[in-house]
Parts: sequence; C-alpha cells; structure tokens
Amino acid sequence: MKKKGAQILWEALVREGVEVVFGYPGGAIMPVYDAMLDYPIHHVLVRHEQGAAHMADGYARASGKVGVAMATSGPGATNLVTGIANAMMDSVPIVCITGQVPAHLVGSDAFQETDVTGITLPITKHNYLVTRADEIARVVHEAFHIARSGRPGPVLIDLCKNAQFEEAEFDHYPPPIRLPGYQPVTRAPLHLLQKAARLINQAKQPVILCGHGVLMAGAEQELLYLATKAQIPVASTLLGLSAFPASHPLSLGMMGMHGEVHTNLAIQNSDLLIALGMRFDDRVTGVLKAYAPKATKIHIEIDPAEIHKNVYADVPLVGDLKLVLQDLIPLVEENDHSEWMAQILAWKEEADQRSIMNWEPDGKLHVPHLVREIWNATGGDAIISTDVGQHQMWAAQYYAFEKPNRLITSGGLGAMGFGLPAAIGAWFANKDREVWAIVGDGGFQMTAAELTTAVQEGANVKVAIMNNHFLGMVRQWQEFFFEKRYSAVDMLTPDFVKLAEAHHVPARRVTRPEEVQEALQWARQTQGPAVIEFVVEREDAVYPMVPQGAALHEMIQRPPRQRA
Repeated sequence: MKKKGAQILWEALVREGVEVVFGYPGGAIMPVYDAMLDYPIHHVLVRHEQGAAHMADGYARASGKVGVAMATSGPGATNLVTGIANAMMDSVPIVCITGQVPAHLVGSDAFQETDVTGITLPITKHNYLVTRADEIARVVHEAFHIARSGRPGPVLIDLCKNAQFEEAEFDHYPPPIRLPGYQPVTRAPLHLLQKAARLINQAKQPVILCGHGVLMAGAEQELLYLATKAQIPVASTLLGLSAFPASHPLSLGMMGMHGEVHTNLAIQNSDLLIALGMRFDDRVTGVLKAYAPKATKIHIEIDPAEIHKNVYADVPLVGDLKLVLQDLIPLVEENDHSEWMAQILAWKEEADQRSIMNWEPDGKLHVPHLVREIWNATGGDAIISTDVGQHQMWAAQYYAFEKPNRLITSGGLGAMGFGLPAAIGAWFANKDREVWAIVGDGGFQMTAAELTTAVQEGANVKVAIMNNHFLGMVRQWQEFFFEKRYSAVDMLTPDFVKLAEAHHVPARRVTRPEEVQEALQWARQTQGPAVIEFVVEREDAVYPMVPQGAALHEMIQRPPRQRA
C-alpha cells in the first residue's frame, strides 16, 4: 500500500503509542499538519515552540513514555533548542519532529532554512535528516527506540517537505531495527557484582546516592529493598527526589549545593558511596578534590561515558539500573548501621535548630512556609513542576515527595521558563492527578503565554508565583559573594492577576500569611487553570549553601535564630 510521507509519519506515531503531540505549525511542516486530521492523536497548540519541548519533557517524566514535540523549519526548529538541551541534560526521552525545506534546496539558504541537525548535534542523543518518504517509517521507529532505551534522551527528526508529499510503500510496522553501533549494555559482570556486594557487606558508614536514573529505570522498589535490607541511608540528587519516600527513616533528603546539612556531612564522612544512576555533577559534589575523601565508590550507570568522568569509581557497574540491582541484592547481606544512623540524626538535630521552620511568625510570606502549606493542602501527593531558582530549591527542600515522578524540574540545564509548560505536559500524562507549577516571577514571564494553552486545553494546572521582584538566586549570589552589589536583578513585574485574567485564567494575589490556606483551597476547587501570586519576602536566602569551589562540608548555614 502506498501512502504519502506525512501519512506514514502519523501511522508510525500511532503505532509507537503516541497519544498527544505538542507543536506549532508552519510552512515547512504543513503537509504533516494536513494529514494529522485523519489520525487519533491529540495535538496541543502551544504559544511558543520552547513550550512544546518543555511540555513533551514534562509529559515524558510524568508518564514514563516518550514525549513528542513538533515545529516548522527555521525559527520553529531553533525555538525548540532550549527544550532539547534540557531533555539531554536530564536524560528525558523526547522525539522532536521539525519540518525542513525540500531536499533540493537544503544548503541554499532558502526561506526559513536552518541546519537544525547541525545545531542540535551536541544536544541530542541522535538526529536524522530525512529526504525521502521511504525513510520515514524506519527513522521514526529507530528514533523512539533510541530515545527510550539505554540512557534515555532526545532524538530529532528533520523532515524535508518533499518527503512529506512523496508516496512510498507502507506495508508493515515496525520495521526491523539495525543499529550495530548502538547496543546498550544491560547487565554487569558477576565478578564486579560480587566485589560490590563484599564492599557493601563490610561497610560501616555507607550511603546510597539516588540519582535520576532510579526513576528513569523504574528501579524504585529495588532501591527500597536494597536500602532496607542493608539498612543504608539514602541521599538524593535534585532529580532523584521522589524515587525514595521522604518519610522513610533511611531517607536523608537532598544532597549537594543546597542539600541538607546532615546529608552532606554523611557523604563527607562515609566509607562507601553506592551511586545509582547519577552523573556526579558539580552541584552534587562541591570541589572534587575534597569530595567524600574516605569513601570507596560503587557506581551503577547505564551510560559508560559517565563512569570515571567526574569521580573515579572503584567498582563500575555498567548496565540497566533495575537489572543490576536485581542481580546485586541477593549478594548483599542483611545488616545494621544504627550507630551510623545515630550520628547522622545528631547532625540533623543540630542543623534543625537553625531551620526557618522554627522562626516565630513575622507577618511576612516566606517561600519555604508556602511550599509546606502547598504540601499540607495537597496531602503531599501532587505533581510539582518548578521553574529554576530559589523557589526550585525550596520546593525540593520542603515538599516531601513520597511517590515516584512527583517532582518535575530542570536540573542539569537550569532552564528558566520550564515550570508552567512542563506542568501542562505532566497534566496530559496524569489528568486525574493534582498538578502545581511553583514558579518565580522571572521564569514565569518567559513562558507565561502558555496560560492560554492551558485554557484552550482545559488543563487543570495550578500556578503558584513566588514574586519577590528579584531574580532571586542571582541576587543571593550577589549578596553573598559580590558585597551586595545588585546588578540587573531588581525586576519590575506585570500585574500577574490582570495578566492571568487576560489569558482567561482566574487569579488571586496573597500578601499575608492568614490568606494562604483559603487561597490554596480556592485554587484547588477552581475548574481548570488558576493562578495565585504570592508577594513574598524580597531578600530571603536559600540555606544551606555550598559556595563554588568549596567542599560539601563547608556549607554556609542559616544564622541561629535569625529573624526576618
């Protein structure tokens, strides 16, 4: 049977299980959009292509499926770049499909021609330039396979316009995959598993480091079983949060630059680190020469390129994290580390005396308190999407995540503007679940236009804007390290209530603590999207903080009994 290339694309997407595509049409992809009308895939019309990539990203994280974004050539394709880079840094499986000028015009600087495969080569797991219709089915199947297998990541398909019009045979799907150069290793060798088990069984002060790979591999139960069997405390990266229940006695919370004091001290004093699906990036380790100096390191990771890249692994276990843990756990003995846990709890009790949660009420709105109020209101069971900055760190610190994939945030790239569109994508993956976007006044303005997308789609997303009229994290660095010489951080903001209402979204402004609970209940009871602007304390700082170039234990802690 012969079909046009555009039809083959949609046939392939349907058979890959795609239910929703986030995109924006244009000339070079118009045949695809015409063919779309005959297929049972829902298209979400975004207001900016960056929003499409972030929605696909949020959808993928919340669903465990591959997210799909679509754009035209030239500026449409280049507007996807930030979202593609974000997915690459955080190992999120998305497929981006862009239109391209006809094959005979490629390289001629035709109208809206951009070498998007060249542009995205460093920020995709793989990409394709498709010039013929008979390539489409194979390319789509390979793209989804590459995006979701091994270490997940973004794949881009650049589809020439002539290939969309041309006809080709389409008889069966999926076509065979022939990728001899791409064969991810899934299981680690027995002798290394045995070596790792011996180290775990002998350790006196071990710590498990839980990275995003735990969630991407679906290895939450294996992590829980390993930790409880050997009684090993679990510290999480920012992206690893929600893989291990926050209320579990072995949970240490977040590590790193803004991690918990007791967590960082545990890492620095450990004799064994068991790193699960993480990159040992600079925000996690602090200065490398002083990182966990007494610890032997076991590193379980699907991507061999990450082994020894930043931190030397004494026992490298390359493979699918879920499968490797299933092979490792039977070799690990039941153990007890009560003395080690008692030391960690002592550090925690000492640090908790400085916590902002112990402040007496001062009549002002502080973001940590607001995050905890959202946690209380939602029963701790909402999907929380954040933008990037201080509010992101406070959300990670004070919203206690109990279940997997409840935190959706831009970790590696730190892309402002991520929060709202990612929340919309997450809602499409979980329409029966409460979804909140916790955003700052800076990042929200970058993608605020997606409020209308939420309205058009009926997306039941609640937005909490933490408005301190500053680019808060940059301001904090300028306060700490630049003698409070504020430069380009004092931000005039629009009237967010009027802005939301202009997008047909009901909104409220909250300025006093006694208004918070009622406003949260109002938003939760509102059908469809709702916005709350919280006018918060302007110069709060995120504590603790490991200065750049310092060791993990060299944290700046909140001054004792500090008043606002």
